[in-house]
Amino acid sequence: MPNTLLLRLPAPGSTDADWITLADGGAAPLHQRGPLALAAAAAGGARVVVLAPATQILLAEPELPPGGGAKLARAVPFALEEQLTEDVDTLVFAIGRRRANGATPVAVVARATLAAWVAALDAAGIEPAAMYPEVALLPDNPGQTVLWLEESRLAVRRPGALPFQVEVEPVTEALVVAGVIADPHAAAEEPKVMESAVLYATREDWNRVQDEFEPLLERFATIKVQLLPDGPLPWLARSLPGSEAVNLLQGEFARTAERGVPWRRWRVPLVLGGALLVTHVAAEALQIRQAQRDSARLDAQIAQVFAQAMPGEKPSEPRRQMQSRLDRIRRANSGPHQFLRALQAVGAATAATPHTSVQGLAYREQALDLKMSAPNLVALSQFTQAVAQRGLSAEIQSSTPVGDGIEAHVQVRTGGSAAAVRR
Repeated sequence: MPNTLLLRLPAPGSTDADWITLADGGAAPLHQRGPLALAAAAAGGARVVVLAPATQILLAEPELPPGGGAKLARAVPFALEEQLTEDVDTLVFAIGRRRANGATPVAVVARATLAAWVAALDAAGIEPAAMYPEVALLPDNPGQTVLWLEESRLAVRRPGALPFQVEVEPVTEALVVAGVIADPHAAAEEPKVMESAVLYATREDWNRVQDEFEPLLERFATIKVQLLPDGPLPWLARSLPGSEAVNLLQGEFARTAERGVPWRRWRVPLVLGGALLVTHVAAEALQIRQAQRDSARLDAQIAQVFAQAMPGEKPSEPRRQMQSRLDRIRRANSGPHQFLRALQAVGAATAATPHTSVQGLAYREQALDLKMSAPNLVALSQFTQAVAQRGLSAEIQSSTPVGDGIEAHVQVRTGGSAAAVRR
């Protein structure tokens, strides 16, 4: 069985990748850094597993219906609709293995971003067997929250939960945005339970934040610092065996395990597969006949239900007619006054929060999605509190440092008054 080359793609703004070769014999991995072309030369015949920058990937566990295949794939974009600001047609949804508790992890990445990663690997002559979000290899510690600090990025994994990453500086704000420590400027109804955590960082990153981090120690139940003398990649590699990380290379980006293998090697499997296909087609024909009979019975039942629900109306397309009736009822219950109410609250909250402005907005399903700019996270928190004082709820979906301030995606919903920060 070939060795495994674990390759970490360059972070945004960088040109160098990191990689190590994991030998099956248990030899110490060789850690290297350089352009992708050099990594291709080091790969040889090894199985290549790629780690992609987590800042460009959303990991989530939406509520999904039972089943799998195409039906599940169609349900995922709708289940994540409230967490997305981009058009779903521009995104790729990779679905992981359903867990024992029924949860199904999903990774979302822009199609253009994933295509660029694959193109760069192809150009270097690298054929990846799998591609995972790099934070997916953070260890799951049942007794502690695992923190990974690297430059301005903080990755967090709580026991039994999906990992996530935030990009905020200084480290205090990163910990507040991630929900690891309480926000001293926010008025909390209940005191936050302090977390026990272990922090992983290189010596350079720890030296950079040590003075800022030490005053925060009393805001943890316990905190332990683990230095990574060889960088994060050898540490992440320990979690690769048995990992249930979501593979981004699915659907149109699925990769062939072996290319250039003579077709004769697959002659017997192909013959067996053809025989199985013939058997399957025959079974499907029988099922189609049964389905036709069932369909006739269902049509009769639908006509009966339609006559009871919509007397006097001719059933030409029952499903569409009943859906249209439901839509009219919903529109009657939530008119344009909800949109105007949300706009008035946002306008008043913006006026009450200096140097905070709205760059763009969209309204759907009683929710106003705002693209905002603010000087800092404190000002953004003051904006959400001002909205809450007007009987609406405001939630910071994400925030990114830009220049001297931050850009954020804020969602304002009619009904409820709690202001929150999404991790």
